[in-house]
Amino acid sequence: MSISMAALKQLVPRTNTLWKPVVRCVSQSSHQKLLPENYDYDGPHLVTQVPGPRSKMLLESLDTIQNTEAVQFFCDFKKSRGNWLVDADGNRLLDVYSQIASLPLGYNHPAIVSALADKNNLSTFANRPALGVLPPVDFPDTLQKLLLVAPPGFSQVQTMACGTCANENAYKAVFFWYRARQRGSLIPTEEELESCMRHEAPGSPNLTILGFKGGFHGRTIGCASSSHAAPLHKVDLPVLDWPIAPFPVTKYPLDVYAQENRQEEERCLDKVFQLMQEYKNKGRPVAGVVVEPIQSEGGDRHASNSFFRQLRKIAKENGSAFMVDEVQTGAGLTGKMWAHEYWGLEESPDIVTFSKKMVIGGLYFKEDFRPKGPFRIMNTWLGDPAKLVILEAVLSVIHQDRLIDNMTETGQVILQGLEKLQDKHAEVLSNARGRGAFCAVDFPNTLNRDKAVAALRNKGVQCAGCGARSLRIRPALIFQPHHARMFLDILEETTLEMKALDA
Repeated sequence: MSISMAALKQLVPRTNTLWKPVVRCVSQSSHQKLLPENYDYDGPHLVTQVPGPRSKMLLESLDTIQNTEAVQFFCDFKKSRGNWLVDADGNRLLDVYSQIASLPLGYNHPAIVSALADKNNLSTFANRPALGVLPPVDFPDTLQKLLLVAPPGFSQVQTMACGTCANENAYKAVFFWYRARQRGSLIPTEEELESCMRHEAPGSPNLTILGFKGGFHGRTIGCASSSHAAPLHKVDLPVLDWPIAPFPVTKYPLDVYAQENRQEEERCLDKVFQLMQEYKNKGRPVAGVVVEPIQSEGGDRHASNSFFRQLRKIAKENGSAFMVDEVQTGAGLTGKMWAHEYWGLEESPDIVTFSKKMVIGGLYFKEDFRPKGPFRIMNTWLGDPAKLVILEAVLSVIHQDRLIDNMTETGQVILQGLEKLQDKHAEVLSNARGRGAFCAVDFPNTLNRDKAVAALRNKGVQCAGCGARSLRIRPALIFQPHHARMFLDILEETTLEMKALDA
C-alpha cells in the first residue's frame, strides 16, 4: 500500500496553535468500521485463567533459557485480530496495552499483511542492509516520506532500531553540537582525538544531560543516567553524574487546579535553572535537556503547555539543546501526530525522538545537529527498511481512516468514563487524566493496582500499570468508542469487586 506525499502532509499541521479543551462528544464517524467483520468481537472470551496451563508450560521451558520474571503469558499472534489478543490457551482479551504501546494498528491488520505479501517488497525483507554505508536505491525517497510526517521545523531524520538507541544517539548528537560551538569548528583537534582515547579532556568533555525525576528514556548507560522512573532501571549500573530536576506533581484535572499547578511548575522550573547554574559552575555544563510530553513509565504524569514552553525558553537561554522524547507519545495516540504540538512552542524542539507506534526508532533533528564526518552517528543497521515498508502502510491507514480523529473521539469516551467511575468509586479510583486515548487512572497503592491488573486480565482485558499506582491505557489507533465502553464496563465490574472485598 502506498500513500501520496499530499496525504502524508495532512497528518501533521504546519502551524503551532495553542491547545484548547474540546467539548466531549462522539461524532458519527466513530461508528465507522475500521476493520473487516471477522476482526472484531462482542466481547472477551475466556476458557482458562490467565496465564493458563499452556502458558505456564511454555514459561517453564523458556525459563531454562533466560530470565522470565516479566513474562505475563504467551500469545498466539496467528489468531489475534484487531484489538483482540489471543493467548496460548485460547483466551481472547481486549487489548488496551498494545505490546507496551507499540502496535499502531492492532494485530494482523490487512494493510500490514498486504504489505508483507507484496512481491515488490520481497527484496526489502530478504536483505537487511547496513544503511550507513550501503543503503538501497529507494532509501532517499523513503526518508522523504518519513520527513513529511515530521513535527514542524525539521528537515533531517536518522532511523534507528528502537527508542533507546534513538535517545542514546540523540544525546551524542547534542554533545557533538555543543562541542562544535565551543571550539568553533565541527572538526575535532588533534589534541581532542588523542586525549579521548585516554578518557581525558578535552577529547572527553565533562558535559551533562538534564533529565527529570519520573522520566524514562531507555536502558543504556546514557539513557539510564537521564532516567529516574524506577530503581530497577538503574541499580548496579555505573550511571553518570547528570542533573536530576523535579517534574511537576500536578493535580487533575489540570485546568481545575490551574493556580496550584502553576506554583508547582514554577518551583520545578526554578530548580531547572538552579541546576544548570550549579553544573556550569562545577565545570559540567548542561549540553541538553530531555523531557517526555507525558511521563509514561513514571506514572502518566502531565504538566501544562505553559510549563513546556517555559522549559524550552530556559534551555535556549542556557545554550542547551531541547530534546523531546516522543517514543511513547508519538504517532497519533494523544490526538495529534506528535504530543508536543499541543504546547504551542514559539520555537520547535532541537531533536524529537520516536519509536513504538512509528514501527521504527529514530530521531528528527535540526540541521545544526547534523554531525560532520562518517561513523559518528552509526551502527551496523541504523534501523531496518523492512520496518519502513510497514510504516508506510500504517501511515496510509492513519490518513485514510482518520485514525488521529478516532483517537480524539475515543479518548473523550475513555476519559469521560474514567471520570464518572472515579466519582462513583472515589475510594478506589482517582486522578483520571489523559490526552486523546493516552489515558490513566490511579489506585490507592501499588498492591491494589496490581490486583486490579490481574483481575482485569482474568475478565478479558489486557492492560498494565505504570508508576507506583497508575493503570495506563495504551490502545491501538483502531480502538473505537464501543471498545472503550466495553473496557469501562469491565473496569467498573472489577472496581465493585475490589470494594466488596474491602468492605
